[in-house]
Order: sequence, then structure tokens, then C-alpha cells
Amino acid sequence: MAIAVFASACQVASPTVSEPPTTTEISTSSSLATSAPETSAPPTSVTTTTDPPGSDRYVLPVGFDLQGHRGARGLKPENTLPGFEMALDLMVTTLEFDLHLTADGEIVVWHDPVVDASKCGLRPSAPADVPDPDDDGVSNDALAVRALTAEQLSWYQCDRNPDPGRFPIQDASPTPLAGSLYSIVTLDSLIDFVELYASDGSKSDDQRLAASGVRFNMETKRKSTNPEAIGDTFDGETPGLFESRVLEIIEDRDIADRTTIQSFDIDSLRAIRSVDPAIPLAFLESRSAVGFEDLASWGITEWSPNLDLATEQRVSEAHSTGLGVKPWTIVSADQAVVLIDAGVDGLITDRPDLFSVGP
Repeated sequence: MAIAVFASACQVASPTVSEPPTTTEISTSSSLATSAPETSAPPTSVTTTTDPPGSDRYVLPVGFDLQGHRGARGLKPENTLPGFEMALDLMVTTLEFDLHLTADGEIVVWHDPVVDASKCGLRPSAPADVPDPDDDGVSNDALAVRALTAEQLSWYQCDRNPDPGRFPIQDASPTPLAGSLYSIVTLDSLIDFVELYASDGSKSDDQRLAASGVRFNMETKRKSTNPEAIGDTFDGETPGLFESRVLEIIEDRDIADRTTIQSFDIDSLRAIRSVDPAIPLAFLESRSAVGFEDLASWGITEWSPNLDLATEQRVSEAHSTGLGVKPWTIVSADQAVVLIDAGVDGLITDRPDLFSVGP
């Protein structure tokens, strides 16, 4: 049965044509790629795991929020469609990912402020105006996401493992729907892909149902210490172009009831709250600094700390002010057990294959 997929990375028949990746018709029964080329999170104490995907999944409490961090970063390259497909296959309740603003005002799904050679290379037929991260003569300024258009960014193949010691079983093999399309995609394209997944007959009934209601946890990668990374003259009080475009897409795609916006930048969240009184907002924290009463007074609905900060006492204090608690980045069932005992409401994990949500 033919289905629409995002699979230009697999169009190896016409390597000389300089066109960006497009949606094409291919068969689910055919091979989606020949071989994939080779292929950072916030600071946290992590334990590297080498368990095979899907082995002995720990059952989480009913209603628990299982979030796939950057898709399924421990299994597939981060923030890519194959990674999100893997997370959907594992029936996460939320897809967690990062957002940046491009030179042409589009919103793309990517973590870093620049396109780095540790994660990405150029496709062979990329136009000459797309800078090559493997070229030592190309500056970080030229490779900044904000300096590139969404079309230019689509020419990168981000299938490289930046830390094999930390992600020993991450692989870049093709997946049934996304194929080998490990490119930087727009937020709209990710939403399209989730809708495609939810209607695809090759997935199980349970997988399609889970995908049809999966939540989106979108991180605005704004940093007060590096305003150039977004570069939209944000004034710290009202939404900049970045926040405005994110909210516009959420509204246009009618996913507000399935979306949380998170950030380490409290001003970004407060600006969003100033124009949207309803959307859930999560404050990311790598060290204890902001009081829970302040967060609640600013309209923040969730506290999302480094897992080491989510002690039973702190979780209880957060709950007493009405905040949900969903820590990052969990990579083992042992870590999850400690956090569940502390009372957390969900977890953000690189390894969603280690968990399932009850019953």
C-alpha cells in the first residue's frame, strides 16, 4: 500500500538535482534507504544503559506522563523524524523536543544554536549556499540556525552519534515511515508526520490511537545569556517573533489542548503567559534557584528539574503550590523508581523503550 512519507533522503536515484526534501509516494513494503551515513542535553548526572530496546519494560503508574526526550535520543539521533517514529512506536504519551527560529521566520525542531559536525553533515546534492559543518573553514556564525533558512536546514543529514559512550545503542537505520530522513524539519512537518503516523495501516491499532492523542512538549531555546541565538529583539516582557510564531502554529494546527511549552528562560514563558492564559507552561531547572510560589504566580503549571533536584521534599513543595513535576533526563528504571517514590507526575527519558504506562 502506498503512503505519503517524508523520504527525500532516500531518493538516491537523482543525486544531481538540487531540490530540498519533499513528500513523496513510496511503498511500505520497499526498502526506504540503502545505508544510513554515520552519524547535548542540559547538564545532568546520567547512567549509560546498554539494554536492548524493548527489553523488560518497567510499567509506570496509570496516568503517568512518559516523555520521549528529543524523540528517543538513546535509540535514534535526536530531534529527527525517525527518532519521533521510534518514540511513537513505543507509545510515549508526550513527544519532547526543542525549537529554534530560522532566518526566514520558520520554526524548526533542533536543540543546538548551530549545526554541528558531531551531529550533522551535508547531503551530496546540497546547494552551494548551504554551509558545510565538516569544512573547518566554515564559522559557527555561518552555521547558526538563525542565519539559515528552513530550506537550507533541510539539506543537513543529522544522523551522527555525538557521544557513542553515552548513547551506545543509538543507530541511524531507516524506520518504516520516516525512512532515512534525518534532516532538520519544521514544527509543521513534525505535526504532519504525527498525523501521518496516526492514520497509517502498518502501525497497530494501539500505536495509531496513542499517536492520535500524543502530547507535544516544545522547548523554546531562548537564553538570556545568548540573545543572538534567537535574535528577534525580544524585550523580555512581550512575545518576540519566536514565541509568536510558535503560538501561531499551535493555534493553526489546533493542538493547544495537547501542547506544553517549556523553557529554561523564565522571561520567555512569562511573555507567552501574557498573551495566552491557558496553555500549560513548564519551567526547566538545572539548579535550585526559583521559588515555587513565584513560578505559580507567574502562571507556570509545571516544574521540570534535573532529576537530582526532584527530591521527595521538593516534589511535595511543588505540588503544594499546584505545580506538576516532570524531571529530566531519566535513562534507567532504577532512576524512575526513586522518582516515582518521590511523587513525580511524569519523566523525560532518552530511553522510552525501558518503560510503558500501565495498566
